[in-house]
Amino acid sequence: MVGTTIVVVLALVAVTTFGWLTGRRPLPEYSGEVQVEGLSSDVRVSRDAQGVPQIYADTAEDLFRAQGYVHAQDRFFEMDYRRHVTAGRLAELVGNNEDAIQADMVTRTFGWRHVAEEEFNILDDTTRQYLQAYADGVNAYLADRSPGETAVEYTVLDVSVEVNEPEPWDPIDSLAWLKAMAWDLRGNYDDELDRALAYSTLGDASRVAELFPAYSGTGNAPILDPAEAGAQANAPAGTETASATKEVYQSAGLADALESAQKALDAVPVQIARGEGTGSNSWVVSGQYTESGKPLLANDPHLDLAAPGIWAQVGLHCNQVGPECPFDVSGFSFSGFPGVIIGHNADISWGLTNMGADVTDFFIERVRNDTYLRGADKWVPMEKETEVIRVDGGSPIDLEVRRTVHGPIVSTVMDEAQMDAVAGSPTETGTELGQYEISLQWTALEPGHTADAVFDMNKAKTPADMKAAAAKFEVPAQNIVFATTDGHIGYQAPGKIPVRAVVPGAVESDGTWPRPGWDPRYDWTGYVDPAQMPGVLDPKEGFIVAANQAVLPGDNGPFLSRDWDYGYRSERIRTLISDRIAEGRKLTAADMSEFQMDQWSVFADTLVPVLLEVELPAGYDSDGQALLADWDKSMDADSAAAAYFAAVWRNLLRTTFNDELPESMWPDGGSRWLAVVQGMLDDPNDAFWDDQSTVAVVESRDQVLTQALVSARQDLTVELGKDTSDWQWGTLHQLRLEHLVLGGPGIPAPIATYMNPAPVKVGGGSSIVNATSWDAASGSFEVTAGPSMRMVVDLADLDASTWVVVTGASAHPASPHYDDQLSAWAAGETFPWPFSAEAVEGASEDEQTLTP
Repeated sequence: MVGTTIVVVLALVAVTTFGWLTGRRPLPEYSGEVQVEGLSSDVRVSRDAQGVPQIYADTAEDLFRAQGYVHAQDRFFEMDYRRHVTAGRLAELVGNNEDAIQADMVTRTFGWRHVAEEEFNILDDTTRQYLQAYADGVNAYLADRSPGETAVEYTVLDVSVEVNEPEPWDPIDSLAWLKAMAWDLRGNYDDELDRALAYSTLGDASRVAELFPAYSGTGNAPILDPAEAGAQANAPAGTETASATKEVYQSAGLADALESAQKALDAVPVQIARGEGTGSNSWVVSGQYTESGKPLLANDPHLDLAAPGIWAQVGLHCNQVGPECPFDVSGFSFSGFPGVIIGHNADISWGLTNMGADVTDFFIERVRNDTYLRGADKWVPMEKETEVIRVDGGSPIDLEVRRTVHGPIVSTVMDEAQMDAVAGSPTETGTELGQYEISLQWTALEPGHTADAVFDMNKAKTPADMKAAAAKFEVPAQNIVFATTDGHIGYQAPGKIPVRAVVPGAVESDGTWPRPGWDPRYDWTGYVDPAQMPGVLDPKEGFIVAANQAVLPGDNGPFLSRDWDYGYRSERIRTLISDRIAEGRKLTAADMSEFQMDQWSVFADTLVPVLLEVELPAGYDSDGQALLADWDKSMDADSAAAAYFAAVWRNLLRTTFNDELPESMWPDGGSRWLAVVQGMLDDPNDAFWDDQSTVAVVESRDQVLTQALVSARQDLTVELGKDTSDWQWGTLHQLRLEHLVLGGPGIPAPIATYMNPAPVKVGGGSSIVNATSWDAASGSFEVTAGPSMRMVVDLADLDASTWVVVTGASAHPASPHYDDQLSAWAAGETFPWPFSAEAVEGASEDEQTLTP
């Protein structure tokens, strides 16, 4: 995380910065009356026991102006940090820090802010007005406050960098944040790079294919039935991976360029999520199966977990809902952007999960000086521009950004000295064909209408309205599930999805591998018509589950991706719902919350029977194995068997794959790796079982399983003690929330302790419905991502809906609402979610009037 190596003078800060007065100085008033420039009439802000604001205004502009003011009250430093990240100006905020400078170099290469500037000009007039009103509200709050009165983070940073007055908020700051959101939820780019990198070490396309099994091999259901979705069968967008000879991937120089690209892309700070755990659960159940006779909708996005949490709960209510002021909506917003991203209004509720559509492609470019090859012999000049990165406490850095027809060159960003000696080597046919570099083409690097879609979703009343809004929700591509108060349920896939031509030959053209940039046949040929995107209304099954699995089976519908979550979470949710229906029980909102906390592990269900067949010596070595014999396969926080199983899984992956794969590809333990291991269990002599470091011995499956079981026993003896009855999964599996800038291991302990909430023990794990993921490659069991919020919407009684976030409504560490929802979140509890004016008034603890 950027900021973890910021040097702060410990003695000074420990003594002066975190005094009671300094910590409380930025806390806003939540009651009384305050003047806000630009308002046309009074705005009322009511807050409940968790400090969640419900905003009431006469006009839409006043509503979003007030939302900007309230976001700035509660979360301005978070907003300021994120706009510095998205503009490639982080070093201006945190100083002469290598991580920040590298992040700025990559973000400037992408050009997020430039795209946002173009985007503002193509948005609807009303959207631009709302964005400007929001910005005016933020600036009204900043107008008469010093940085130290706005956030304690500025007081801390002022010890080591020069902290200036924050720049006024601009609508472009809000739009650029959408690019960061899209980047973290971008789809399969890691898999695309990993295929090529794996080939560089394995040299065998069939073995690479084994590491990326087809979704259909899991037996898990997709989101939609193609017959109900109206999908047409399509030909595959490319050839089978295993059939390729991949001459272009056989150069060691290309592997260097790919690794350089990966290093650059990893430098971008995580804003939403990254890696294993990035995803979400969502489902909707028709009224035919609910106690109330009306639909129920549940959603819990699995994202990066930090302090403050990503979501800002809010209600936005026009005093008189009508054409001039059409909003009466409540849910989860992003600080820095107006409106509600996930939630409900008086007529419709919606949830989002990451679709995982393939919207990024890497192109292998042949580069000679500042030209790149197109066709057989045409050398085209690169587009070039110089970006100046300013560093607080350091000298400015001139960065030359180069672009091909596909997009920015990303393989030489991190080291300017490599601009003349590019990572990569001459191709096998000679230097006249240039050197390898990697460019990135990504749908979000073109201006789009996602901001329009947010407001259209907030105003939607019918399934047709939701479908129309989805057509504008271009990036990131998301699964939308929805339900209406008059009884409909549905699903719609939005997104700007590239169309790729089928190119016969040795290199796949479907986006699963980096492709030759010099061959125009591999270029994108357009985008999928939004009318062709999959969707369904009121399916016969009576419920819809969208949890990052494949949208449609096989090659039905428009080509979206070959790289999905493998559907173990979605299948478990389907089972939970189907079992209740089969029992004749009508489902309730409480059932939905119970399902969200389900901790049963399909990994354990698959592996435990095999592990129990392994013969181990009686006593110490088999003590852990004995825990598995009567285990219910639930990864509960207090379970000894869960702790042991996780250690076995980690060690099994390490022993099986780390010897043959580059370190960047070491298994994280997510759903793909279960699918891989499932495919290997029936072949005791699969080549991956063999440890390549033991030349004289060829290991088989049972030897690897034995080693994983015994080493897990030894590991937990060291980590948890010799007595297995003392073991608990939650002792290993903890959520340690870190502040965005001032919470990491390089921060002095007094500051980090103040900024970071206390660790909590949790259950769950990877590919479990309660998806508190961890990274097996790191060796640590600590939570890396998880449910950033949980919501259940009761369409029969919106006031009976529930919600919770991982931290709290405030981003001020001194506020009682900084982390007052954390313990409830960890325990699987939720809070009442008032919506009607009567319910909001009944829950009100504080009320503030914003006056013109």
